[in-house]
Amino acid sequence: MGREQDAPSALVLVLHGGRAHSRESGERKRLTYRRMVPFARALSRRGPAVYLLRYRYRGWNAPAKDALRDAQWALAELAERFPGVPVALVGHSMGGRAALGAAGSSNVVAVCALAPWLDRSDPVVQLDGRTVLIAHGDRERWTDPGESYRYAVRAKERGVAVCRFDVPGAGHFMLTRVGDWHALTQRFVLGALGIEPVDPTIANALHQPTPTGLRAVLHGAHT
Repeated sequence: MGREQDAPSALVLVLHGGRAHSRESGERKRLTYRRMVPFARALSRRGPAVYLLRYRYRGWNAPAKDALRDAQWALAELAERFPGVPVALVGHSMGGRAALGAAGSSNVVAVCALAPWLDRSDPVVQLDGRTVLIAHGDRERWTDPGESYRYAVRAKERGVAVCRFDVPGAGHFMLTRVGDWHALTQRFVLGALGIEPVDPTIANALHQPTPTGLRAVLHGAHT
């Protein structure tokens, strides 16, 4: 996304959603991919080099976890091409699950998981040393906000720098309060990458104990 950079100081890898099971191709025409294009473009205008990954398959396809494998491949490619350059991961739904799962790659410094699809089988050990933000709408019908909260609690118990925001009035597809979803993502990613100062609301949530910092409410006037 945006102009190609020969020597970027920071990278963002954006991961779109998908399905639990599907061997159909992950084509760019699909809504799950197109939904993340505005996020990628907006971030690319703020300084980092941004890449939006297209999966081989639409599905997670456990136990193969294809989206996670694709994310790990992309991170290895970025590490080889841009050694030492920090990466922030941004993922929605299945992409949020893949982003959190791929956080153990050595070039990853931060993860932003939007309405992530999670369950109790998802590990948190790979989040050590990373900064993590999770956001979930309170009108969610496709993934479970309770699971993302429990996941955040497990990460917090390990000492991970994690915060979690409830987005009142918002559902899974981030069509309601779209400006607030974008603003939260940008403030977190740019702060975590050192491009802009760390947002004080996010910083406060990161330092709050459980449950306060994991049930922060996203206030905003964007539409």
